[in-house]
Amino acid sequence: MKYSETNYPNQEMTKSIIGTGIEIHKNLGFGFLEIVYKDALEYEFRQKGIGYEREKMYEVPYKGIILPHRFYADFVVFDEVILEVKAKDGIAPEDMAQTLNYLKCSGCKVGLILNFGRMKLDIKRVVF
Repeated sequence: MKYSETNYPNQEMTKSIIGTGIEIHKNLGFGFLEIVYKDALEYEFRQKGIGYEREKMYEVPYKGIILPHRFYADFVVFDEVILEVKAKDGIAPEDMAQTLNYLKCSGCKVGLILNFGRMKLDIKRVVF
């Protein structure tokens, strides 16, 4: 299925996550380390009753085996959305590729990258 900007999986979930990110950015601004924004997201998710798992581990299957290296998604929210948090100058192509790979291994269909490292919250949606 081809997705557009107005037709993508888990729209209400991603709107809720983005709204939370905007609220945090308004309160903290930019310039903190990534971990500070992750802590704020965790606090807000708890306050809002949003289900999440932080630093969720995934295995990487390859030709019928599991590779020894594991990866950890920053958050899995609502059991369906991968959320990657950044605090840098911009979202790089490698960040998009990383999130896409997380989607492939997790079975989730949509990922968000929230970058708190700029004056305005930088948001990218990745759909698999």
